[in-house]
Amino acid sequence: MKMEVFDPRACALGEGPLWHPLRNQLFWFDITGNRLLTRTADGPQEWNLGENSSAAGWIDERRLLVATETALRRFDIETGEHELVCALEADLPENRSNDGRADPMGGFWIGTMAKKGGAPVGAIWRYHKGALEKIFPDIAITNAICFGTDGRTAYFTDTPTLKVMRVGLDAEGWPEGKPELFLDLAGTGHKADGAVVDSENHFWTAQWGSGRVARYTPDGAFDRAIEVPGLHSSCPAFGGPDRRTMFCTSALQAIASPDAAQGLTYAIGDAGVAGQDEHRVIA
Repeated sequence: MKMEVFDPRACALGEGPLWHPLRNQLFWFDITGNRLLTRTADGPQEWNLGENSSAAGWIDERRLLVATETALRRFDIETGEHELVCALEADLPENRSNDGRADPMGGFWIGTMAKKGGAPVGAIWRYHKGALEKIFPDIAITNAICFGTDGRTAYFTDTPTLKVMRVGLDAEGWPEGKPELFLDLAGTGHKADGAVVDSENHFWTAQWGSGRVARYTPDGAFDRAIEVPGLHSSCPAFGGPDRRTMFCTSALQAIASPDAAQGLTYAIGDAGVAGQDEHRVIA
């Protein structure tokens, strides 16, 4: 299976692809470029949000919940206007948002990290019914936030640990019990970045520095991988009318002499399995 270029605009740090199931439209971010991007039959479009912005969930056909380095904001797709929902570590100017995704109960999980990386000064937060609560502290680089097909399982990683964790959720979507190890990438030469779970409950993760998206079974065994021309493949998303198209963002960041394939957003017309629809955020 070969990825093709979906969009040729190079991103310094492409991330957060979201297929909007009502609009049948892909949105994604260039985090350090402060950009929210999309592409439709009418061509490319983008908005500069004025600060690092990294992830989104869909509220309704017109609005997204967008995570920036200081806040969660409601974003109007038609006008480009956005309004504050709540602050997000606005008192920590050296931090920014990173990976995030809506959960099956209408909540929104968002991870934070130091802009310069390194120390575990970030966290995973959950926004639900008007409240933002910290659920996992002391995270260096939050990634791989996604949810199983049962609606009661969440995944996440602190990328430098090389471990993807799994945790059960209660009926309201809050973590229940302690996270357990799902996938240990130590010794493989691969690192988990953004991730998504397909309709067969298999876990797909982009692997930063490896130029691929890898699929793992529900018990954490390697299944297969799809090569991505972008070395720093950063996050996959399923979309298209039948949700069988796989999109993947990539990054120019930390590549000394990037070629023309780096930082682009890619797509494969049929990944061999359908994805799940992204869940709606209640916001």
